[in-house]
Amino acid sequence: MRNYYIAGNWKMHKTRAEAAALASALVTQLKDGKHQYLVAPSFTSLETVAPLVKGSNIRLGAQNMAAEEQGAHTGEISVLQLKDLGVQAVILGHSERRHTYHEDDALINKKVKLALQHGLEVILCVGELLSEREAGKAQEVCETQTVKGLAGVSAADLARVTIAYEPVWAIGTGKTATPEDADAIHAYIRQVVARLYGADKAQQILIQYGGSVKPDNAAQLMAKENIDGALVGGAALNPETFVPIANTCGGRSGGGVL
Repeated sequence: MRNYYIAGNWKMHKTRAEAAALASALVTQLKDGKHQYLVAPSFTSLETVAPLVKGSNIRLGAQNMAAEEQGAHTGEISVLQLKDLGVQAVILGHSERRHTYHEDDALINKKVKLALQHGLEVILCVGELLSEREAGKAQEVCETQTVKGLAGVSAADLARVTIAYEPVWAIGTGKTATPEDADAIHAYIRQVVARLYGADKAQQILIQYGGSVKPDNAAQLMAKENIDGALVGGAALNPETFVPIANTCGGRSGGGVL
């Protein structure tokens, strides 16, 4: 069965003291959790949070990384620097990186391959704009982003990739795709992965949902057959909202089939 994977993206929030307090609370409150967990603090808090989650059931993630290993890239953070801090996974292709900072599929793919080359896990984000959904292009957009994001990734390395479907129109807006709509796109992404890597790999890959996930909608989302967890934004900033999501157990039959 596929395990649920709940990741908290703290975005540009939390001082080091605030990040330490949140991480400590999550380590305590999730120590008996049955799922996979990750927190992704800002770069400035990674070194603070790393020792707090080390040895726990919470992975340490970064929100982004440079496409180059090192060099004259002012303001960027390299994969080597992330690994030095104990980072285990990196979120790539987040909609804010794509649409606010204009990262294209080629750049995101370069980052994906570099992260995997250095042994990091990857959460690859895909998702459509509202205008694209209204134009009937949601599947096309997600297919393109998935295919191009995974270009050159081997079947062996795919085991360290999680895909996060995040409809851009639902991120930070309070709007959420219905569980049925979200599951339909998740199922389609799984079909795309099956075409690229085979049915077995497609059934194994974890696909999270991201987009205004809250305690009151998490259970309905994760009850769906193809939704394997959540990439949580605003609700990840407080234990009172993140822990109930993290402890959500989907009601789908068998919890997903490998």
